[in-house]
Amino acid sequence: MLSNQSKYSPEEIEVRIWGFVVVMITIILFGIVIALLYSVTFVTQPIKSMAPIDQAYTKMLNDIVLLIVGGIGGIVGKRAVGAVSNAINPSPVVPPAPAPAPAPAPTTSTWTSSGALPAWVNPPLDETWVPPPPPTTPPEHLEPDHVREEIAAARREVGQ
Repeated sequence: MLSNQSKYSPEEIEVRIWGFVVVMITIILFGIVIALLYSVTFVTQPIKSMAPIDQAYTKMLNDIVLLIVGGIGGIVGKRAVGAVSNAINPSPVVPPAPAPAPAPAPTTSTWTSSGALPAWVNPPLDETWVPPPPPTTPPEHLEPDHVREEIAAARREVGQ
């Protein structure tokens, strides 16, 4: 006999999905760590260095591991902070608040009386600007010909 009621409440379903995601990300993390350790430990490397392809592989795995650890930390941290805040200060049932008034338009004034940061308005762009023409004079960093000839003669004397 089928019933229209679910076996689990929405909170229980959310916890199960959250737990599944955390477990899967953790398994992926451990797989990457094991592959990284194996590739660095048991694969023969050149003396005093690492093969370029292994360096790229290690860098890529490092970035993936950092991303996954950050993701796990964010997921677990969000859930833990929510649970702790609910345990410390349970939220009372509050009727929904009326819709907030629209925010005032940004102004070009500096500091407001509330101490908030000033609103920034981009300056208008000058669409008529054109770059100047390229220089027509020779570069200043090149020495005159007689100085370059003296330097070349000095180099030839030392080389003989």
